[in-house]
Amino acid sequence: MTYDIDRLVLVPDDIDLGRSPLAGQLGEETYVLGAFNPGMTRLPNGNLLIMVRVAEALRTPVRDGHIRSIRWDHGKYVLDAWPLDQVHTADPRKFTVLGGAWRVMALTSLSWLLPVELSPDGLDRIAIHYDRAIAPAYGFQCYGVEDARISKVDDRYLMTTCSVSPERHSTTLHSSADGLDWRFEDIVLDHQNKDMLIFEGRIGGEYWAQTRPLGDLYFAYPPGSEWRAGPSINLATSPDALHWKPYREPGIRPHSATVATARMGGGTPPVATADGWLTLWHGVEPKEIVGIYRTYWSILDRDDPSRVVRTDDAPLLEANPALTAPIEHQMYLRDVVFTTGITDSDDHYIVASGEADLACRITHIPKAIFGL
Repeated sequence: MTYDIDRLVLVPDDIDLGRSPLAGQLGEETYVLGAFNPGMTRLPNGNLLIMVRVAEALRTPVRDGHIRSIRWDHGKYVLDAWPLDQVHTADPRKFTVLGGAWRVMALTSLSWLLPVELSPDGLDRIAIHYDRAIAPAYGFQCYGVEDARISKVDDRYLMTTCSVSPERHSTTLHSSADGLDWRFEDIVLDHQNKDMLIFEGRIGGEYWAQTRPLGDLYFAYPPGSEWRAGPSINLATSPDALHWKPYREPGIRPHSATVATARMGGGTPPVATADGWLTLWHGVEPKEIVGIYRTYWSILDRDDPSRVVRTDDAPLLEANPALTAPIEHQMYLRDVVFTTGITDSDDHYIVASGEADLACRITHIPKAIFGL
């Protein structure tokens, strides 16, 4: 599906690494592997804010027979090195450390979050707020802070992020009164629970969220089931947005009839509509190492979000090679669009996505597509 307004609004060359939290600390040249997966919200002044994940990587990761990665360590950044014969490096985003009883990996980049202010339609850059960047500050973030998702509930902005470390792969929460100045709250979900999306509104006085627990073991559905075992989009509730209880009913699950959603997870925070909660989510079709990432949509019941009111098997967004043609020389992945932000704008929604784990994409999607 194509849209009249669909463009990249931020690419790696737009980032000034001289103002990075890592600047001058490593004694090594770094570059922007990707500036992508932007959480999005509307600021009190009417402009949009995207919270961009900047993945900063070593220009020369391999030296003296070792591959190196960046780690935050008690207020400074350091380099770690592994012998090349002890790692597997097929994925450009990470490498696997060999020899263990289970899968262990390290990252080829360290991620931090950069607030970028856009015009009300999301198409022009107003300011890049380097002074408000969010970087690792705790041991459980030593390998980076990733993939912000921003919700506004009442008069409070809530931002979930993934914090990555050997200690845990956790979901962390920030809050803000104005969408620009963020305060770290705490860890809210523990190990390997990704893509946490807080609903933009309460249900029965409670906060609700979509979650996506991960693991290496899933139990089979019975033969002939319409569902496929694997990662799914679950639900949780909270009285205060800090303490979360899993909801007993399942959320959005992968269908057995298609491989397009063999792996899936949340995309944008669910927003209220006249017909229920609109949620955009990603489905991944297996292909080579990374897979094909596409964006899909569902409308959930306003009182019980475990019930899907309306959905569509056709993808809402797919990777668009025409958009990335001008930065082809920086491409390292294909077939990936990862939608992470949505905001209302009259007869359409403004949707923010990461394109190819490289750049930020803004698309205007008519509400009529969702039957609204």
